[in-house]
Amino acid sequence: MLVKFCGATTTAEVDAMAASGADLIGLWHHIPGGHADLTLDRLTALSARARTAGPAPVLVTFSADTDTLAAAVHAARIPWIQLHGFQPPGVLRALRAKCPDGLKIAKVLHVRDDTCLEGRLTAAYERAGADCFLFDAVTGDGRVGSTAQRLDDTTVTKLADATGLPFLLAGGLGPDNHGDFPAATAHPRFYGIDVDSAARGDDGLLNEPRATAVTAAWRPGRGADRDTRPATG
Repeated sequence: MLVKFCGATTTAEVDAMAASGADLIGLWHHIPGGHADLTLDRLTALSARARTAGPAPVLVTFSADTDTLAAAVHAARIPWIQLHGFQPPGVLRALRAKCPDGLKIAKVLHVRDDTCLEGRLTAAYERAGADCFLFDAVTGDGRVGSTAQRLDDTTVTKLADATGLPFLLAGGLGPDNHGDFPAATAHPRFYGIDVDSAARGDDGLLNEPRATAVTAAWRPGRGADRDTRPATG
């Protein structure tokens, strides 16, 4: 399984996540008002640092502007892109056409209570070229992304059974709640986790000891071995 930590803004955070055994590191770009949003220059610099340190850089975005996103993927040599927000399937199709071969596309599926808001589009996302889904919770007031709100194990497995791609799990995950998702983590298409808040120190920055605690709890005995290829089946 993969461990992804999200929202790095400094080289020290990138290095700390590499030391924690992270497989992927999320770099925000075009997330308006986001506390970790990066300029293109900063995205490029941190992507280069991540490629040297070990974790594969992931461009995390709310944007649906495929020209802008493709330009960022090329400039920062990004191997992964995570589409947060509610981009239509056509955005994935366009990115496939405009970006280098081998780009991995993770499409976030937003879940409110036990309902996937993009439920009728999942097959279209798969046909358009998504490599995996990321399941994340929507708050009651409609906030998405880094909400620390958790999904229910039954809801996750129901959504996993209704889709055909590997999936990552997000939303309030930390070192103490791995055991709350027995069905999800046993699912044949479970791909990994995406963590933000639980990996941050008191200063708000991604923190090596806290990230290491997450990695050790969710992937015991695996150390820092990395394989960032999507699973199949």
